[in-house]
Amino acid sequence: MGSSVKACPNRIGLQPEAKLKPISSTLMDISVVIVAWNAKHYLELCLESLVAAPPRRSMEIIVVDNASSDGTAEMVEARFHHVKLIRSSENLGFAKGNNLAIRQCQGRYIALVNPDVIVFSGCVDALADFLDQNPKVGNVGPHVLNPDMTLQSTCRRFPTLWNNFCSATGLAAKFMNSRLFAGEHMFYFAHDRVLPVDVLVGCFSMIRHETFNQVGLLDEDLFMYGDDVDWCRRCWKAGWQVVFFPGAKAIHDRGKTTAPYPVRFAVAQQKSVLHYWRKHHGSWGSMGIRSIIFVHHLVRYGFAVLAGLARAKQSAHGDVRKQVSGACLRAMFSDSAPAKASTAAQSTSA
Repeated sequence: MGSSVKACPNRIGLQPEAKLKPISSTLMDISVVIVAWNAKHYLELCLESLVAAPPRRSMEIIVVDNASSDGTAEMVEARFHHVKLIRSSENLGFAKGNNLAIRQCQGRYIALVNPDVIVFSGCVDALADFLDQNPKVGNVGPHVLNPDMTLQSTCRRFPTLWNNFCSATGLAAKFMNSRLFAGEHMFYFAHDRVLPVDVLVGCFSMIRHETFNQVGLLDEDLFMYGDDVDWCRRCWKAGWQVVFFPGAKAIHDRGKTTAPYPVRFAVAQQKSVLHYWRKHHGSWGSMGIRSIIFVHHLVRYGFAVLAGLARAKQSAHGDVRKQVSGACLRAMFSDSAPAKASTAAQSTSA
């Protein structure tokens, strides 16, 4: 998958296919784009990390607020005067919100950063250095850690019927370190070296402006989730490499903003999966993935019901699992169920 890449010095601490206009080489070096929805606390920490140790390069920060109701926009205006704030009157979703900001970016490199990310000192410069030294790389992602400083896997393989079957049947969970059964996740990869990968999880990546211009923007039919998989596939298809680079580091507090809405986010994720398969694998592939998802949720729902009958009181976890699987099953046969009409828009990445 692609030719070799160089490792620069280690530093720690619209329409979906629409193109961007070429920019002048005299403009900004780096544009940081953050899309937020009711993520005031996490966004504040993210922006603090970016301004606490600014890169040596010129940088602009653009925040898109997706009609938050928790004072997110007001916090940005009050505390971070240098940040360009775009207020949306509606929840645009993750892809469309990013595209809104990307169209205004002046940087040669555009960093898409989730609001629940803490950026280490030197991270932004290290990613930009890597792109400088590797002109065939269109998208580079850093080494991402959990808040407890353990590894967070951000490298994926492209979805196939086989790796989705492994995930749906539990084989991936049982054999996490097996390349054959691990599903899309690359848990068998130690994330300790530079490596071209199929997909970088979209919590934090830096992309060339010219790559966006050639590949196009994020697919706005993916309201949330799946935009990273779709875009990385298009990136490889256009001849650009997608590369993991461990010499830049960040923390991702994954799942905290999505946890209160398990049903909405599960349905939205399923909708994105189905859209991706229709787009890239046609009717037969779409039929295959729908069959896997249907059987998976049918079995989960059935077990949750039986477990509830066996106990006098359904456990909270079992009740949520039943609700999620029931909603996903209904969504497969209803155009009204997907989450585009819901308020749960902002993906913090799976």
